[in-house]
Amino acid sequence: MRISIIVALAAALTTVAGTATAQDMADTDPAPVVSRSSLRLVEFTPMTRSERFRNYLTGTFGPNSLARSMARAGLDQLRDSPAEWGQGSAAYSERVGNVYAKHIIRRTLEFGGTSVLHQDDRYFRSGETGIWRRTKYAVASTFLARRDDGRRTFAYARIGSAAGAAYISRAWQPRSTTDISHAASNFGFTVATDLGTNVFREFWPDLKRRLPRR
Repeated sequence: MRISIIVALAAALTTVAGTATAQDMADTDPAPVVSRSSLRLVEFTPMTRSERFRNYLTGTFGPNSLARSMARAGLDQLRDSPAEWGQGSAAYSERVGNVYAKHIIRRTLEFGGTSVLHQDDRYFRSGETGIWRRTKYAVASTFLARRDDGRRTFAYARIGSAAGAAYISRAWQPRSTTDISHAASNFGFTVATDLGTNVFREFWPDLKRRLPRR
């Protein structure tokens, strides 16, 4: 896969996203909503269109996104996956482009879906106590998203975008990885990664406070 293809794809998807949010600056801040998604009240303030678009840009093109893509590409390099791409710096660059392109596609699909469905895919800590309750909440949050009224519903945009990116990316994959089983495997890995990330987000602030300070 050539780098020029990745750049063109990123530009096209960004243009689509920008068009979908052309009226961002006309929004006003909505009032906070109190959600009873857990046993304790969690205050939730829905994003405006401009905030939603800024969140999309930061999460899609920010330095952390590129760093994660480079790390994931490094793991693929160690696994020699896909084998057709071989080893060396050129192969690593190709793997970085592959991971980053899938990331851009997923984020763009998710942005469009959440905008249309008025869903918020951000993670909000549970406010619960107890490891089991908090873990259950974090796992459930992988498959649930908040609406503007604070209620939680199935995360159609998050799950759908993971599936979409997994299958769309088959277009430039080597022949050995273009079948449905590889796409399904990639989709499952993405969802599992989201789940693990949510558990980390739920407990990391507590663990961080317990770390010895210098």
